[in-house]
This record gives sequence, C-alpha cells and structure tokens, in this order.
Amino acid sequence: MNELKLLREWDADAPPLTDTARARGRFRLYQAMRAPTAPTAVRRRPLLRIAVATVTAAAVTTTVVVAENTGASPRTQTVSAVTVLRGAAAEERRLEKPIAPRDDQFIYTKEIIKETPVGGGGRSKTYVDESWSSVDGSKKSYVSELGHTQWVPPDQPGQRSWPPRRWSQLKQLPTDPGKLPIALRDIGRTPDYERPMKADEWPMVQHFLSALLRTPVLPKGLRPATFEALATVPGVKVLPGRTDADGRAGIGIQYVGKPATPWADGGPVLVFDAKTYQYLGMRDQRNAGAKTYEQWSYVAADAVVDRVMQRP
Repeated sequence: MNELKLLREWDADAPPLTDTARARGRFRLYQAMRAPTAPTAVRRRPLLRIAVATVTAAAVTTTVVVAENTGASPRTQTVSAVTVLRGAAAEERRLEKPIAPRDDQFIYTKEIIKETPVGGGGRSKTYVDESWSSVDGSKKSYVSELGHTQWVPPDQPGQRSWPPRRWSQLKQLPTDPGKLPIALRDIGRTPDYERPMKADEWPMVQHFLSALLRTPVLPKGLRPATFEALATVPGVKVLPGRTDADGRAGIGIQYVGKPATPWADGGPVLVFDAKTYQYLGMRDQRNAGAKTYEQWSYVAADAVVDRVMQRP
C-alpha cells in the first residue's frame, strides 16, 4: 500500500496539479519559509498551522563536551546531535502509549506555555492551553492559544494543512526514519526512495519534520521516526547546560542551517534530558509589535475523549 495514500486523498476534491503549478507552489512555500515576517504569522496549534510551522531541527555534525559526574572524578564525554536525537527516539519508543481513536472522537491536549518579556519591562505569564481536536476533521474543534480560545470549523473539501489534521492521514505517514524525509520531499506525488536527497531540498524537509514534532499527539512510531529523521538533517548545533520550563537540566538542539532563520539567536531550541535524552519541551520566541517574548512550552497531558470539554 502506498505510504502516502493520504496525499492522493487531499487531492480528491480538486483537479491534479500540473508539474509547473506544483513547482511554482513549492517555490512560494520555500520563499515563505525564508520571509523575515514568518515568526509573527506562525500559529502554535496544529489545527491553525497551514503548510509550515516554526523552525526546529537537528543534524549530524556538531558535538559538545559535557561533564559527567560519576561520583569519583568528573570526566567528559562527547555528545553529538545524532546521539541526543537517537536517544530521544529510543526513550520515546519506551514511553509512548499507542492510542486508536475513533473518527467521532476528539484528541485532548493540555499545553503549558511560560512567557517572559525579553529585556525586562513586564511580568512573566503562564498559560494553560487546553484543546479538543476532531479526529477525522468532520466536527468543530475547540482550541486555545496563549489563553485565547476559539472554535475551528470542520475541514472543507479540498482543504489541506500541514501537519495533517486527520488522524487517518497521520497514520499513513512512514514510520521508517529513512523513508520519512523522502516522503516529505516528494509530498504530493509518489515518493522516489531511490533518488538521494539534494542539498537544497533539506530546508523544506526540515520544516515539515519540525511541524510533525510540534504536533502534541502522533500515531505510534511516528514521533520516534521524526527524531531519527531530524538526526539526518544538515545544519545543527548542540547547546549544553540548558534547562526546561521546570528547571530540569537538559541539552539543547538548535537548527542553524540554511535558509537562515529570522531569529537573532538562530531559532527555537529543543530541550532534552541530559541523562535520558527524553524530550522535555521547546524554547521559542514570539514577537508582538515592538515586544519580544521568550517562551517555554511543553505538553502536560493528552488523551482521547468523546466530546469537547471532556477531560481525562
């Protein structure tokens, strides 16, 4: 079975694109990724993010020396992005609890976002955002973003989004970390797994992988595959001595590849536990007019429920 049958389903209600139109659309998408105004246009919620999410990723080259306290004399070990991300994938496989939602159900998520003005000039705030997303997209979803709530209408014929909103579409994405980047590179057509990835194709693939990682709930095996796929993306640095939103010690992974990100510090940072490599959350920035806010975010709870406003 074609692993990207879902992409044909997206086109079911619209005439197929010509090669010229497809190339033009990809170019516009790539240009949008590079636009300096991209951060202000990005929505945090998968239900509201269309086509692309904020940049996060990893790669294979950069290493960092981390002090390890063994109880005797401290020693050092070299930690690479590959080690961290593969460790995160292994930890995710160990901890993940597979779910099998029905089409008529909703996916409940509870996300904690801590926000502090950069440079002072205001108080820190903590938001508890609870959302209920329709499993098959046929019902209204209820989402919260930085405390602002709204109803999101059902999917319309021919409507497309990335990441996919429907659970059935997510389930058809490859969980083979070697195939996933190629499938995303060739999105909209049959993947050519025999053709190697070109250097200028990695930035777009990185954006798509990053969006998957920011989706709170994924089918079994897809998040570990995304971590491992990100480990193959060129352009990363490792940031030692980071902490998550609750003060836990961690290691940061930050994408610094081309195209250059519009953030002065290189872009969002994924934070992983320094010992187990479990994914802890993300540091990001938000621009609101003349103000910039530092953000920490993580998913505190998720579940499958039967109706909006029902909690596990």
